[in-house]
Amino acid sequence: MSPARPLRSKQENAFSVPRGARLFVGDPASGRGLRIAIAAARFNDRITARLLSGAFERLEAAGVRAADLAVAFVPGAFELSFAARRLAASGRYDAVVCLGAVVRGGTPHFDYVAGEAARGIARASEETNVPILFGVLTTDNERQALDRSGGRLGNRGADAARAAIEMAHVARSLPGRKRA
Repeated sequence: MSPARPLRSKQENAFSVPRGARLFVGDPASGRGLRIAIAAARFNDRITARLLSGAFERLEAAGVRAADLAVAFVPGAFELSFAARRLAASGRYDAVVCLGAVVRGGTPHFDYVAGEAARGIARASEETNVPILFGVLTTDNERQALDRSGGRLGNRGADAARAAIEMAHVARSLPGRKRA
């Protein structure tokens, strides 16, 4: 086996991959020609609007045209998987980004909504064979959500959009069935 070569990411990690190995790597900076859909929850709209703004900024900076974007608004995080599944199954989009915020309250409702939203979104991606990204904040309080939606800890909407671009490229390059 040939000596390993480093595969560098924008983060501090480096991966060693043997020479000659096939690599399937997406370019998160190049969204030209990609069609991206976003499913956004209206509940906690103060937070979700910030996530959506971050996603739009990231997609535009990567070269995704406004004409290649679609946005579906749903009542809350629980309903995101339905919209994401339909968008992905349409065959019109290379990736789907789900955005929302579930903030813990005084009841177990948080646990049900957060867990089922995550499971539903993962299942929708598996069933449609289209990358569907989880940009749903699950926080203990509103301050944590604000910090992660354009505040001091960045914008998870922008992060999910970046991951959608990367995964769209990876999905195009991987062997096997392309769409469900």
